[in-house]
Amino acid sequence: MQKRKVDLVILSDLHLGTYGCHAKELLQYLKSIEPNILVLNGDIIDAWQFSKSYFPREHFAVVKQIIQIISSGIPVYYITGNHDDVLRRFSDFDLGNFFLKDKLLLNIQGKKVWIFHGDIFDSSITGARWLAKLGGKGYDMLIRLNRLINKLLVWMGRPRMSLSQKIKDGVKRAVKFVSDFEHIAAEIAINNHYDYVICGHVHQPQIRVMSNKHGKVTYLNSGDWIENLSALEFDKGKWSIYRYNEVDFIDHAEIAEEDSTGMDILKPFLHSDIFVELTLSH
Repeated sequence: MQKRKVDLVILSDLHLGTYGCHAKELLQYLKSIEPNILVLNGDIIDAWQFSKSYFPREHFAVVKQIIQIISSGIPVYYITGNHDDVLRRFSDFDLGNFFLKDKLLLNIQGKKVWIFHGDIFDSSITGARWLAKLGGKGYDMLIRLNRLINKLLVWMGRPRMSLSQKIKDGVKRAVKFVSDFEHIAAEIAINNHYDYVICGHVHQPQIRVMSNKHGKVTYLNSGDWIENLSALEFDKGKWSIYRYNEVDFIDHAEIAEEDSTGMDILKPFLHSDIFVELTLSH
């Protein structure tokens, strides 16, 4: 497969190390692109649900592919999230083309782009971290149940379904939380004169222009690789949401063999917020 060249790719909420992560599909996507810059916007390796007994070869293969991207000379920015908040004590760390941060400012063709995970807006995390972790375990169990149901549905010739998405869509409180999250991010971005604000955290891919009496901003969210299998891409002056489609990869389904050295290479990154400015141009 010939790789697609993309100016900027933003991924978030991979949750490697959990049963819900679609690592195989993620690996296929990573192998299909050649970005000028890759941003990993939080919750990449899920430290909350991490277990030595569950980190299959597909997950190791994703880590290995990211390392290969770094080794190829492509800058990779890892922005910490709530599920990998253990890394925040090492923020402002860089090694070669790898940069660990809590937030990132990009200057893209004269536009100010503010990128951060977004968990700082979530009172369930900032106010009761233990409750949020308990909810995370319940969510992981729901995903595992969902996979069993989907296997049965596929066997019956019926389309897959997302239990967690149906629950989220059906609960007004959850819908209100996502809406409030987007508006808070937009308000702060407008007040600070940003043109774009990019988050993860809520697992809802989005590109939306939002405004108030002080101005407007474009809010973007990269979604996740649990339910939506999505990413944000910036190329040829335009933002778009990428959504994984297995049809695109029917003839390219290979998965790299597990490489146990992959995590060893990452160890230095785990032992180190800088606000930087980059310029993307054609």
